Amino acid sequence: MGRWEPGARERLVVAAVDLFTEQGYDATTVAQIAERAGVTKSTFFRHFPDKRELLVAGQEMLSRLLAEGIAEAPADASPLAAVAAGLERASAAMGPMNRQLGPRLKAAIAASAELQERDALKSVSLAAAMTAALVARGVPDPTAALAGELGVLAFKRGYADWSEGDHDANDELAPYALAALDELRAASASLG
Repeated sequence: MGRWEPGARERLVVAAVDLFTEQGYDATTVAQIAERAGVTKSTFFRHFPDKRELLVAGQEMLSRLLAEGIAEAPADASPLAAVAAGLERASAAMGPMNRQLGPRLKAAIAASAELQERDALKSVSLAAAMTAALVARGVPDPTAALAGELGVLAFKRGYADWSEGDHDANDELAPYALAALDELRAASASLG
């Protein structure tokens, strides 16, 4: 494959997740990832600064979509209704590849402390993006922060349920994320 062939970024992510699952994160090299993806090491480094960053591929886009959905929610939307709009917007960007990678990515993260740390930082970043978008709508800081955290939990729970479900089904991520948000809303109401 030529280094300019389309889809290199996606192939690198799939190759990395497969190798992390097969042989562990620490035992996987950038050269192995590039070879499995059919690209050169220099192509790898054009897309990612190091192998850790493969885990958060698309994080900036996801943060942007969450924030845009929140910003475009109706003016009278509650903070959680705005978060729901953000979840719907971000979920629309998740396709079959994201669904298929879910279980393998979960296994790779569970087996590596370094990947667990990077995943936690990703969650913090997504929550910060949602919190900032809510604050920009005039939501007070503590409420915005809580709604942003609930949004991250809902996205992660919804993604886990969706990615572990029937891969032949054509259902989308949004209903799973919104159902998770509803469950979290009910759970928080029961806290007293």
